[in-house]
Amino acid sequence: MPRTSPFTIELSSAERAALESTSRRYSAPYRDVVRARIVLLAAEGQENTEIAHRLDTPAQIVSKWRKRFFEERLAGLAERSRTGRRPAFPPSAGRRRQGDRL
Repeated sequence: MPRTSPFTIELSSAERAALESTSRRYSAPYRDVVRARIVLLAAEGQENTEIAHRLDTPAQIVSKWRKRFFEERLAGLAERSRTGRRPAFPPSAGRRRQGDRL
């Protein structure tokens, strides 16, 4: 028996319009389109496994974006900065040309 998500999505008309616009935009990054479609399908009452199968995405990813939207609404779908090592060479330093000496 499939487990139901505790994060029930109900959209305002403005949120629905924004998500539908993003999901139809050809120039939008693929990740944004998938996130919008996940939320729209969740708002229709579909389970995470159904959404994952339909979008060919792991169920854990569907669960992550459903929960994040539930907690933070549209702002939760935005890309966040990631932790990690800073670049060793800043882009402003430029590249060495072949033949330049150190």
